[in-house]
Amino acid sequence: MANGATFRSRRVGFQLGHRAAVLALALIAIGSAVAQTGADRDGDRKSELRTSTQLGDRLSLEEAIALALRQVSAFRQAELNERIAAEDLKQSRLNFLPRLQAAPTAIYTSPLIGQNNAGPSFIAANAITEYQLLFAASGEIDLSGRLRANLRRSSALLLAARAASSAARRELIFVTTQAYYQLALTTARRLAAERNLAAAEEFERVTRLLLNGGEVAPVDLSRAQVQVAARRDELDRARTDETVAANFLRTLIGYEITRPIAVDDLLSAAPREGEVELYVSEAIQQRPELAQIEAERSAALEEARLARAERRPQITYSLGGGSDSGSLFNVGRNAGLTATVGLAIPIFDWGISRSRERQALVRAQVADSALVLARRRFAQEFNDARTQALAALRRFRTIGESVKAAENNLRTSIARYRAGEASIIEVTDAQTTLVTQQAALYQAIYDYQVARARLKQATGK
Repeated sequence: MANGATFRSRRVGFQLGHRAAVLALALIAIGSAVAQTGADRDGDRKSELRTSTQLGDRLSLEEAIALALRQVSAFRQAELNERIAAEDLKQSRLNFLPRLQAAPTAIYTSPLIGQNNAGPSFIAANAITEYQLLFAASGEIDLSGRLRANLRRSSALLLAARAASSAARRELIFVTTQAYYQLALTTARRLAAERNLAAAEEFERVTRLLLNGGEVAPVDLSRAQVQVAARRDELDRARTDETVAANFLRTLIGYEITRPIAVDDLLSAAPREGEVELYVSEAIQQRPELAQIEAERSAALEEARLARAERRPQITYSLGGGSDSGSLFNVGRNAGLTATVGLAIPIFDWGISRSRERQALVRAQVADSALVLARRRFAQEFNDARTQALAALRRFRTIGESVKAAENNLRTSIARYRAGEASIIEVTDAQTTLVTQQAALYQAIYDYQVARARLKQATGK
C-alpha cells in the first residue's frame, strides 16, 4: 500500500512537473502581452509602430499640421478670398483719385467735292486733316458719401475675409489633429491585437500539447481555439481601421495613397495635469467666427448707406488740355485747356435704391441673429469639450490602475492554472479582460486629445 501510494504521488508529481514545464512557454508568451504596458513606457514599443505596409519616417503632430496647411483646402480657398477682398479695398481707395487718360486722334475729311483748293466737305470739320492731342483728368467729388460708404464696406468685407481665413485655418488644424490621433489609436489597437493573437496562438499550442499528454480535457483546447479565432477577427478589424485612418491623414497632408506613414506612439500623448484648466470660457469671444459675423454686419450697414447715397447729388469734374491743329508742325500754336464740372441730381429710380437699402438692413438683422446663435453654440461647444476632456482624464487615471490589476489577474490565473487550481476559462477570461482594459486606455487618451483640440478651437487658439 505504501509503495502504491508512493508511486501515485510520484506520478502526480511528474504530471504537475510536466504541466509546469510546458505551461512555462505559455506563461512567457502570454506574459509578453501582460508586460506590454510597461514595455510601452520604456520605449521599446516605438520600433513596432512601423508595419510592413507603413514603414517610413515617423511624423509628428506639428509636422502633419504644417503639411496640411500647405495643401489645397478650404483654408487655402479662404486665403484667396481674403486676397480678393484686399483688392476690392484697394479699388475703393483709388476711386477717390482722378482718372488720367490721353486721346491722340487723327481725322481725315475729304475736300469739298467739285471745287479746287476748297476746305473740308463737312461743316463740322476744322481742316481736311486734323490732329487732336488731348489729355484729361476726371473724377468725382464725394458730395453724396457714396465713395466713402463703399470704402467702409470694402474694409469691413476684408475684415470678414480675414476672420474667415483664420477660422478655416483653425478648423483644418483641428481636423488634422483628430486624424493624427485617430491613426495613433488604430495603430495602438493593431499592435495590441497582434500581441494578443500571438499569445492566444501560443496558448492554443501549449494546450494541444497538454491534451496530447492527457493532462487537460478536450474542451480546454476548444476554448483556446475560440480565443484564437476571436483574436484573429480583432486583428483583422484593427488593420482595416488603421488603413482607413492612414488614408484619411494622407489626404489631409498631401501624401500619395501608397506612401508610407507612421505617427508617434499614442502613450506619448498621455494626459497631463492642469492642461484643461488653461482654457477658460471668457476666451470664446476671441473666436474668429464672431469677428467674421460682426464684420459682415458692418458691411451690411455700409451697403445700406451706399444705397441711400444713390439718392443724393454727386459732383463730377474733368480737367483737360492739349492741341487741336490741322498740322503736326503747328501743335503748339493751337494748344489750350478745358475744365468741366457737372452736378448729377437723382430724381426718380422707381424705388430701386430704397429697396436695396431695406435689403441691406435685413442682412444686418440676420447678422445680429447669427451672432447671438453663434455665441450660444460656441459656449456649448466649449462646455462640452471641457466636460469630455475632464471625463477622459478621469478615465485615464482609473483605467491605468485597472490595466495593472488586469495584468496581475492574468499572472495569477496562469499560476493557478499551472498548479491545477483553476480552469482554462479563468485564464481566457483574464486575458480578455486585459485586452479590454488596454483598448479602453488607448481610447481614453484619444478622447482626451480630441477634446483638448476642440477646447483650443473653442477658445480661438
